[in-house]
Amino acid sequence: MIKKTKLNRGFKSLLEILLVSSRLGLTSFGGPTAHLGYFHEEYVRRRKWMDEKSYADLVALSQFLPGPASSQVGIGIGVMRAGVLGGITSFIGFTLPSVIALILFALLLTGFDIGNAGWIHGLKIVAVAVVAHAIIGMAKNLTPDLKRKAIALFALIGTLLWQSAFTQVGVILIAAFFGFLLFKQHDEVEEARSNFPIAKRVSVICLLLFFGLLFLLPVIREVTGSYWVAMFDSFYRSGSLVFGGGHVVLPLLEQELVPTGWISEESFLAGYGATQAVPGPLFTFAAYLGTVMKGWQGGLVATFAVFLPAFLLILGALPFWDRLRNNPKIKGAIMGVNAAVIGILISAFYFPIWTSSILAPVDFALAAILFSMLAYWKLPPWIIVVSGAIGGSLLSLL
Repeated sequence: MIKKTKLNRGFKSLLEILLVSSRLGLTSFGGPTAHLGYFHEEYVRRRKWMDEKSYADLVALSQFLPGPASSQVGIGIGVMRAGVLGGITSFIGFTLPSVIALILFALLLTGFDIGNAGWIHGLKIVAVAVVAHAIIGMAKNLTPDLKRKAIALFALIGTLLWQSAFTQVGVILIAAFFGFLLFKQHDEVEEARSNFPIAKRVSVICLLLFFGLLFLLPVIREVTGSYWVAMFDSFYRSGSLVFGGGHVVLPLLEQELVPTGWISEESFLAGYGATQAVPGPLFTFAAYLGTVMKGWQGGLVATFAVFLPAFLLILGALPFWDRLRNNPKIKGAIMGVNAAVIGILISAFYFPIWTSSILAPVDFALAAILFSMLAYWKLPPWIIVVSGAIGGSLLSLL
């Protein structure tokens, strides 16, 4: 009888998490920062599922790790509410609405000739403005001194001159080593204590899976030559190297998919524009890309692959967060990695985003206008997307 009661309570908790997270997934527009605001209002103020300090710790952890910050916070809240199953349920509820919308959009778009559409060129220029804004904002925080600027420059040159599946991982490892050496005396800190209900054994398994897949997938890809393995590797690696939110995954995915011919530049940018118009995490852009590449099955595989690193990392780090955030040597290695990611992003920003979008002075003029609208006038991203599409259509008439 007691066991049945516990099962009923557990089911009710999971159902409640699913309903609340699904509602957030249907209504949360505005990117990761806005999502965190919605979460705070719903989970902390309204439902009181956690206190202010625990929420702040969870947000800090999500910012510390690579991956989509809002999705990781949602997973962490689900874990604290109902264990690992709660985290999975929270993730599904918040992510599924936009995944379904983008898969449907990709299926409808397939077969249409959009290659020469002016609005598509406008969306390419939108990507230039959005990614430039994201990189500048990240660089201020992640490369504030000459040492980290040097690491970023090394990463930029390495990934620009040697473009392969192994280069990014190698650059990250080298950057972590130099970060460990250069910043091992780094001392930041207020000691912080928090408690997350997840077994350390589960966390260790998740961390081993994360690193094992990151290093083994490129090898398996080369050995097998399998399209599905290559696809999974590209999305998994992109999801593993993203610091700073969904906009930042754009250049990594474009560098992985467009030069290989898996998806055209036009289709890529059309999906990116659609992603701006749906609620939920921007990482669901992978659902659109996978569907264009391999139908709805590809959409599901791509979504699973791009989100899997974030899921493994948040589950793996939760019990060790205190030691992780208060250990200056580990912090130094992460600082080196963060700086390298800036270089990787600048490399991908130049090729293929800039080289395929800014073809004439008038293109640069439109990019400057869109960047100003985003960075200085603080207009919502969807307005930037619409303005870029209209601007591109007008340019095609000249």
